[in-house]
Amino acid sequence: MSVVWAATSPESGLFDPVERRTEVEDLSDRFDDLRSCGQGYVEVRSPDGEFPVLALAFRDDLAVVQLTSDTERTFLLVGDGKAPPGAEVEVPIMDDVAAFTGDFVLDIDRAWDLVHDFTQTRVARPLGEWCEL
Repeated sequence: MSVVWAATSPESGLFDPVERRTEVEDLSDRFDDLRSCGQGYVEVRSPDGEFPVLALAFRDDLAVVQLTSDTERTFLLVGDGKAPPGAEVEVPIMDDVAAFTGDFVLDIDRAWDLVHDFTQTRVARPLGEWCEL
């Protein structure tokens, strides 16, 4: 199954905005490379349309998942308790660093599983509870 994605470059550590249309395995390989670097940012969407776009930002074993459903609406996935609600966690977003409260932080393995599910189903809503930004 093919997906369209853009991600941080493991070599430079900078976000490479050039979208690639590849098989899911290639996306998984990039994620594995980024995990070995300790952090990264990945955006993925279906080849059939511009939206929805699911983004995964992570540092070490903490991740944040964001959904852009159209040009006007963006959501954050509610966290799984990996970080305390009052904690502040910084993750890379493209070439910047953004801080999120623990309310929106997930375990990296769970976050990747959700991204992988999205690549198979192309549906983001059932992945969990979303809060609109």
